[in-house]
Amino acid sequence: MRLIFFGYSNIGHICLETLLDLCNQFQDEIVAVVTHVDDPREQIWFKSVADLARSRQLPVYTPTDPNTPDFVALLKSLKPDFIFSCYYRQLLKKPLLALPRLGALNLHGSLLPRYRGRCPLNWVLIHGEPLTGLTLHYMEEKADTGDIVAQIQVPIELEDTAWTLSEKMTAAAGRLLRQIYPLLRAEAAPRVPQ
Repeated sequence: MRLIFFGYSNIGHICLETLLDLCNQFQDEIVAVVTHVDDPREQIWFKSVADLARSRQLPVYTPTDPNTPDFVALLKSLKPDFIFSCYYRQLLKKPLLALPRLGALNLHGSLLPRYRGRCPLNWVLIHGEPLTGLTLHYMEEKADTGDIVAQIQVPIELEDTAWTLSEKMTAAAGRLLRQIYPLLRAEAAPRVPQ
């Protein structure tokens, strides 16, 4: 299997680490890593997807817009079986989503269909939810609407802050990918419409 990985932040980092381990186990290959250039106006408190990818000799791309025809053509030439997007900040459009033979999947930070869109971790805390989680779903052009492949629950404790909940979500992200990846590559993963 040939994978293209889009990711950023701590969850992107743990997902790339997990997929690297799984690719080694199954003799699959990550053929490109797409991430963001850090914004100098933003406080960088999280691990670098780019640094991890480079430490493993993976090609790293940081396009301003990943949906340009030239960049789509470059990724098409890599013949991906899957695209995984894990906390990548830009929406991928139809030409990109159509590239992988077995699908383009996104990891979203809530139990979809609840808390679609930006900053779901913040919103569950603001609304006093007792539970959140992560959803791996097929991507469509409209954000967070595609068929669900897998979910993992993360309990929210009264004392949780955005920081502590983020750490729990990061750990859960790795567990979720480790559980579902063998089913995805065997084309046996569930696919439940939202």
